[in-house]
Amino acid sequence: MKRAATIRGLERGLQVIELLEANPMLSLQELHRATRISKPSLLRVLATLERAGRVSRRLADGYYHLSAFSGTARKRDRYDRVAEAAAPVLNRLCQKVLWPSDLLVPAGDHMERRESNRPQSAFRIPPPKTGISEVGQPVGWLLTAVGRAYLAYCPAAERDRVLRRLQNSDKPEDRLARDPQRFDKVLAETRAGGYATRDPVYAGGFYGHAPYHDGLAAIAVPLVDRSRVHGSINILWISSAFSVQDFAARHLADLQAAAREIVDALRSPTNRDPER
Repeated sequence: MKRAATIRGLERGLQVIELLEANPMLSLQELHRATRISKPSLLRVLATLERAGRVSRRLADGYYHLSAFSGTARKRDRYDRVAEAAAPVLNRLCQKVLWPSDLLVPAGDHMERRESNRPQSAFRIPPPKTGISEVGQPVGWLLTAVGRAYLAYCPAAERDRVLRRLQNSDKPEDRLARDPQRFDKVLAETRAGGYATRDPVYAGGFYGHAPYHDGLAAIAVPLVDRSRVHGSINILWISSAFSVQDFAARHLADLQAAAREIVDALRSPTNRDPER
């Protein structure tokens, strides 16, 4: 019997999926090295898999992974879904406002950067030389715009758990947890204004690391989904370029629209969290 002809493109697509099943994140170069598929052909395969909802590409570093919404990805935490839903929205937001944005999600005693459009921004913000990758960077709760945005809108029981945990911390950035009256006022001001900003004493840096002055300012809003918050997104800019009030007047509506779009994507029947 004559052997049936095979479809080369399908074979290549399955080869890529098998690799990503075995390796959570791979760069284009790593996929090229493992498959020996030429990069132009490989990019076409990946584009096809992306359109089919099987593969996603992370904004922050360009790494490819199986889509958290595909049903074939290995089980990870629910914030993988949030990051994947946020990526195309943050990409469009950057195209509109030009300044960079990040997605931050809870990670115990700090927040963690899960996605960023910084590589796409017209305003390049050089990362600090900390050895910490762009995705996974730890950021404190109490002095940052993203932390305050989340805590202002998350359920009270969740907020109390975070604050109780931080009350026992010896880190300088957690001292405000021991002054609940003052912090309650900060959160009330955040809700009244519809967005959060950095504390005046916060100059930048990563949670648990030596502070450094990054010269930036930020506004942030939460990803509110009925009774829970998925994370926070921000827009960053060089602080000497605009006051917080002027920048919010220009771009807060864009940031809030992006937050709604991410939450709507997560509510989509095809994207809904099965454990919810």
